[in-house]
Amino acid sequence: MKINYMHGCEIEYDEEKTCKWYSVAEEWGCDCVHCLNFLKLARNNSLPEIVLENLAFFGIPAGKATHVSYLGDIAPGQLFYQFSYRIAGNIISDENDPHYHGEVRFCHDDYPYGAPDFPQPHFDIEFNVSLPWVMDSSAE
Repeated sequence: MKINYMHGCEIEYDEEKTCKWYSVAEEWGCDCVHCLNFLKLARNNSLPEIVLENLAFFGIPAGKATHVSYLGDIAPGQLFYQFSYRIAGNIISDENDPHYHGEVRFCHDDYPYGAPDFPQPHFDIEFNVSLPWVMDSSAE
């Protein structure tokens, strides 16, 4: 296990177990139009830089989120999403308010979403970001 301090948390993570799980995991499986919009951005490496940098750090493919939620429109063509990815390891200490919902946070989400067989122990990295609408009008 490796230890690092990121986003107001000291975390202990197992890079090998995390990468091994994602190497055989499928992409996020919902086919609603908002999830398809997310997947199109993920497949094209068009997610916000903060997302791509964090996923690269942990060796996680962008399209293999373990949870994706469309939360509403911010402005025309800009949608607010919350999505997360599971990481093998532990949150050692957390300086953030447990109700903090900034752009990036580490948290424990007990519901398995797309990762019911993920190795224990684990935690999640959650992103709360604005994403552009990139689907053509025929997909709506």
